[in-house]
Amino acid sequence: MTVLAGAVAAPEAMVALPVVGVSDVPTVMAAQMAEVDRAATEDFGITLLQMMEQAGSHLAEVVRLELGGDLRGKGVVVAVGPGNNGGGGLVAARHLGNRGASVRVILARPALRMTEAARHQLATLIAMGSDCCVATYDLTDLDLETVLVEADMVVDAVLGYRIHDAPRGEAERLIGFVIRSGRPVVSLDLPSGIDPDSGAAPGVAITARATLTLALPKPGLFSAAGADRSGRIYLGDLGLPEALYTALGIPVGQPFAGSRIIVLDRSA
Repeated sequence: MTVLAGAVAAPEAMVALPVVGVSDVPTVMAAQMAEVDRAATEDFGITLLQMMEQAGSHLAEVVRLELGGDLRGKGVVVAVGPGNNGGGGLVAARHLGNRGASVRVILARPALRMTEAARHQLATLIAMGSDCCVATYDLTDLDLETVLVEADMVVDAVLGYRIHDAPRGEAERLIGFVIRSGRPVVSLDLPSGIDPDSGAAPGVAITARATLTLALPKPGLFSAAGADRSGRIYLGDLGLPEALYTALGIPVGQPFAGSRIIVLDRSA
C-alpha cells in the first residue's frame, strides 16, 4: 500500500487523514460485497449490528470533518431508507446528536416496513433521547422541503449497494427532495440512485459532496458515470479481518493500518 503524503482539505478544515491511491485498494462488485457481508456474519461471528455501529460512527465523523471540524450548532438532516444502509444512517444520527449537532431524521418508510436491524437502531436512537427529531415518512411536500433547505448538511442513507434499479416510491420521493434542496450531501457507501458496479444512474440520483464507502470501495464510485456524483471518497473500516478477504480471494493488505478512515485519491 502506498500512502500519499499530505492531508485532504475539507471545507474550512484541513483533515489529517491518510490519503491512499485507489490503485492500492481493491474494489468489489456488489455481489462480492454481499459475500463479504455473509462471511462476516456466518463464518467470523461479526454481527450486522456491530458492522452497522462501525459504519454509523465513521459516517458521523466524516460529517464532522466536512462541516469544518465542529458539530456544535450545526443542523444535520439524515435521510433514512428502509434497509440496512438506513440503519447506518440512524447510528450516525445518534452520534451526531451526542456530539452537539441539531439532527432531524426523515424516514422514507414507516418503521414497520424497515429491516429488523434498522428498526433496532431507530429504537436505540429514540430511547437514548439524543438531540434528534425523528420525522415520519408522511411529511407534506412543504414540510419536507423546509426541513431540508434549513440544513447545513444532509446525510444520504437512503439506498445501499444492493440496489441496481431506479429508485421508486418513497425512496424516489425522498431522494428527489434532497436533490432539489441544493444542500451539501454526505452519502453512505454510495450516492443513492447510482449503480454500485457501473456508476450509472437509471433514475433520480444524489450528487454528493463526499461519500463514505465501507470496507472496500465499489467500482461505480470511480467510473466515468459515477465519479462526478460521489465527490470526495472516504473509506471506512468495518473491523473485518484480512483472513476473511483471503478466504474469498480478495487481496486487501492493511489499508487501515494508519487510520480507521482513509481518503481515496482517484489520481493515484
